[in-house]
Amino acid sequence: MIEKIYKFSDSREKTVEKIVNDDNLHLNHMIFPKGEGLPQHNANSNVYMIVIRGELSLQLDDQEEQKHDKGSIINIPYKTLMNVNNKNDELLEIFVIKAPNPSDMR
Repeated sequence: MIEKIYKFSDSREKTVEKIVNDDNLHLNHMIFPKGEGLPQHNANSNVYMIVIRGELSLQLDDQEEQKHDKGSIINIPYKTLMNVNNKNDELLEIFVIKAPNPSDMR
């Protein structure tokens, strides 16, 4: 078999899982119930967030918080300070692509 197959969870609980971590990219899958999110941090690569379900509350650097709904793809530049949260009743599900892999950004 030439291709590689990767699986991701289908959960209603908070989930942060690394799906792919190779030389080309880093791909995470995340699920956040209302009130959950990531700790404030700086982007460690060029980041692309793909909203699969729900509404993402995202605050970058000193900008006002923005809302991004299902079907949105958000590009966040390297080293940008970010707050990622779900402030809605509906479950938030996102894929996070980091390219290049953060290990190459040093």
